[in-house]
Amino acid sequence: MKLEEIRKMTAEELEKNLKDLREELGNLSFQHRIRPLEDTSRLKKIRKDIARIETIKMQAVN
Repeated sequence: MKLEEIRKMTAEELEKNLKDLREELGNLSFQHRIRPLEDTSRLKKIRKDIARIETIKMQAVN
């Protein structure tokens, strides 16, 4: 997800997207513990997207 896309989102969209990404991260990490994933880079991408959204949220508050 690109930074410009995140900045264009409303607060409600950010919260929904953040919730979905955290849920997906939990599911993928659980699956990875049971059986190695084919694309482990997806975990890293999701963590980075979560960090980007959190950063934009914090900048909006300040």
